Amino acid sequence: MNNTVAPMLGTDASQRLHREQDVLQVCAYLLSYPSEVWWAALDEVAALIATWAESPVKDSLGSVVEYITSQTQRDYEDEYVRVFDFSGNTNMYLTSYDATNAEEQAAELLVYKEFYQKHGYEVVRELPDYVPALLELCSTLAVAEALPILMHSKASLAVLRQRLIDSQQVQAFVLDVILLVIERWEGATR
Repeated sequence: MNNTVAPMLGTDASQRLHREQDVLQVCAYLLSYPSEVWWAALDEVAALIATWAESPVKDSLGSVVEYITSQTQRDYEDEYVRVFDFSGNTNMYLTSYDATNAEEQAAELLVYKEFYQKHGYEVVRELPDYVPALLELCSTLAVAEALPILMHSKASLAVLRQRLIDSQQVQAFVLDVILLVIERWEGATR
């Protein structure tokens, strides 16, 4: 999986409807490491969000983009690394939130790996429970295909969200949006 929104941005953003799969792809992007490619796409992501109808989702993700652009590239990258790479409390690996030992974590990783394989994907650079990669894949699937793994991940995503809130990190807004999408999809399938 790539940490890029290029396929989503390849079409005229003004012609796109606000779809929750698009929302998940933007969330994957915003939670990804801010590489040079990531920074190059940030204006396009902001422009895409601006085309969406007024909603809490648009407000939340727009606020995250505004925060990011208010920082220098170096400052935001340093913050990202401190929050997600150097903190065991707020990392991007879902099994670290619900598995209490190595055996449980391995079993959980297998669930994620099988999900990728079922849909013809393989995570090469990260473990299969890496949040941005999981969201990127789910953004390409129909709701019925993505919802089971998202529901499986929901408790861990909620833990990460709360820890980001507790540490006053802007990415908590992204987790709010992800959990909102999951709840909407759960409600639509009942």
